[in-house]
Amino acid sequence: MVTFLGWEGVGACSYFLISFWHQRESAATAGKKAFVTNRVGDWGFMIATFAIWSALGTVTYTEIATSPAMSAATGTAVSLLLFVAAAGKSAQLPLYVWLPDAMEGPTPVSAMVHAATMVTSGVYLLVRMNNVLTDDALLVIAVIGATTALFAALCAVAQHDIKRVLAYSTVSQLGYMFLAIGSGAYVAAIFHVITHAFFKALLFLGSGSVIHGMHDEQDMRKMGALRIAMPITGATFIVGWLAIAGVPPFAGFWSKDEILLAAWEQKNIGPLLWIVGLVTALLTAYYMSRQVILVFFGDQRWDDDVHPHESSWTMTTPLCILAVAAALGGAINLPLVKDWLVLEHFLEPIFHHPHHFSSGTATKIALAVISVAAGLIGISIAVLSWMKHRIPTGRLEPEFLENAMYVDSSYARVVGGPGTSGFQRTADFDGRIVDGGVNGLGRAIMKFGQLIQPTQSGYMRNYAVGVALGALAILVILAWGLL
Repeated sequence: MVTFLGWEGVGACSYFLISFWHQRESAATAGKKAFVTNRVGDWGFMIATFAIWSALGTVTYTEIATSPAMSAATGTAVSLLLFVAAAGKSAQLPLYVWLPDAMEGPTPVSAMVHAATMVTSGVYLLVRMNNVLTDDALLVIAVIGATTALFAALCAVAQHDIKRVLAYSTVSQLGYMFLAIGSGAYVAAIFHVITHAFFKALLFLGSGSVIHGMHDEQDMRKMGALRIAMPITGATFIVGWLAIAGVPPFAGFWSKDEILLAAWEQKNIGPLLWIVGLVTALLTAYYMSRQVILVFFGDQRWDDDVHPHESSWTMTTPLCILAVAAALGGAINLPLVKDWLVLEHFLEPIFHHPHHFSSGTATKIALAVISVAAGLIGISIAVLSWMKHRIPTGRLEPEFLENAMYVDSSYARVVGGPGTSGFQRTADFDGRIVDGGVNGLGRAIMKFGQLIQPTQSGYMRNYAVGVALGALAILVILAWGLL
């Protein structure tokens, strides 16, 4: 229950902060979209809570963990309902549409709420409830997580807004976390939550510094060569880029590598999930390299009236701190040194069945090498296309991907067309049947009150006669019963 209260609290904060510049129609609309989409997830949370209470008689984490197991059907239903809740809050298919539009909020909000904290609460919820997740539900979670990761990475390769690239990147990285959960690697999921918080907050705050230095310009096509004008922002942003691209020894490499290994060992469709994760890693390295090149390298493309400048120390200091964390944050769970598995030892008490990797050392090293190679290939493609111009870039930004495969616009057409008609019929039903029934009951009670009103004359003699007649009626009934 406390989790649900916090869940709703951060949802309200997200809605208010996305709509912070409420004078802009786009910001107000984005806030409403986030509010409505998260209500779908909240429905899943509430129904799952009711089902757990009905089955176990408790909604306390520790008591749930020690209670007898629910039936397979109930456990799967609860698991999937919890995943609906997590998909809404953590922007998984098909409920991801609110997060890219959430970039309408101030950039520090994007860094804190919509990258590092609130959007990972769905991951926390499923990891905390690991003891009720069934194998069937875990397979669904893994498949949707991998699909979301690949889908969002494809959308990110064709975005031009500096924050929108990072928004789709966040959706993709959240998909990685759910892939880890679906593979049973709960420590890897939380590990990636932490490392992602470091490098994605760094990237978002770095993008905010760029936007500030470029006088509110967010189109990467109007930037370029900013590493000269903004050296601190550029250097720290590059650290975040290396971390998310999975380049060792930066933090993102360690957590991403654990997730890919867990996907490989997933007992149902492990190799397929691993391939999807590997392709996503390649795309991640590509679109982040594209962003770095467009923003910080190449020729300057800004207008003459724009004068880029480095941000003040109040903005660059957090960048430097986060850059250190993005570079060294993987040390909290280094697989190379047993005594450094700090995070794993810390989380062990909450796991019903702790995950243990079964692959040998040679397999682990081979998979790690392949993932690093995929990242380097992605970086190389970006360099050859956007810096060296040896690959035509027009084909790398198809309109289909720039418009996020038209999923959002399709939602809008459905809601604005058949959806509106359906909602109107629902409103008519509510007005005529539900409200009509309530109002009709009220009118019936008023009619009945008017009928009995004459009995309340205010004269004592009338009340005395009424009491006498009542007493006489009681005596007659009792006498009849005795006979």
